[in-house]
Amino acid sequence: MLPLERQKKILDLLAVKKVLKMNELTDELDISVDTLRRDIQLLSSQGKIEKIYGGIKLVDRFGESSMDERMVNHLEEKEQIARKCSEFIQDGDCIYIDSGSTTYQIAKYIKQKKKLTVITNSIPVINELMNCEVELIMIGGKIRQDEQSVVAFDYIFNFHELNVRKAFICCSGITIERGISDYNLEEAVTRKKMIELSKEVFVAADSTKFGKDVTISIAPLDRIHTIVTDGNVDRSFLPKFKKTDTSLVIAGYEFE
Repeated sequence: MLPLERQKKILDLLAVKKVLKMNELTDELDISVDTLRRDIQLLSSQGKIEKIYGGIKLVDRFGESSMDERMVNHLEEKEQIARKCSEFIQDGDCIYIDSGSTTYQIAKYIKQKKKLTVITNSIPVINELMNCEVELIMIGGKIRQDEQSVVAFDYIFNFHELNVRKAFICCSGITIERGISDYNLEEAVTRKKMIELSKEVFVAADSTKFGKDVTISIAPLDRIHTIVTDGNVDRSFLPKFKKTDTSLVIAGYEFE
């Protein structure tokens, strides 16, 4: 197993258990204590984990801000992204809108669409669309109060009965090499399932997400059809996207 793969595995394990002892990790990864210490030192220096007596734990939320904070941060950019995303939504579509402060904004711009079905795990999206003619389907599962979302489980919700034309997904990190990633394992699992089911996958992400590879991998770029972002994106990413099959769409400017 390569070092990056081991380190990702450590973070995946911590996302589930929160705290792990050294002997648990060496057994799980089948590596020496010295190798584990090198991985832990690197992850600690990156601010992703914290060393405690006899083991390690996650740094609280990895600096992920709360939903309330994200609802107002970069609001103008997120509204621009949402307006652009709404242009891809047609009358009669069945779409998925992910939980997240950027995808939430999309709900504001689709209320006049005809015969539109919206599947979502976002309580704010449901509240936004409650009093219009959009048909709403809420996926079932556990409520994440801090994220105001539902994280679904197979035994509660049969994903494969959905016929999703387009999925609009959020993320916390985007890189060319690793694709899209997020901080929370349960959110990532739900997003992975919706990406698998959807005919077209759109990622709605403001420019601050680019160049970041955070805790949990969601999908490589070859699973993403289009990324919609704002005009503040670092222009060095433009030629890099030319080498991928993923379209990068910037509010006010389109790059093929």
